[in-house]
Amino acid sequence: MKFIRDEGRKHQLEVLRRLTPEQRLLIAFELSENSRMIFREGLRIRFPDLSEQELAALFVERLDLCHNSNY
Repeated sequence: MKFIRDEGRKHQLEVLRRLTPEQRLLIAFELSENSRMIFREGLRIRFPDLSEQELAALFVERLDLCHNSNY
């Protein structure tokens, strides 16, 4: 199984290296947006009784906990 993962990783890196910096940045932005959407939906599932305003406040509060304050 490790061989398959290594080969897949090599292929992924080859594809990424062929992209322009702009294309890689766009992918990074899309991944970031998708992560936020999944995170927010997870909160919605865990806290179904929250209003949209309460959900937004919880989202920001929880997201703030994810940021490293040591930069």
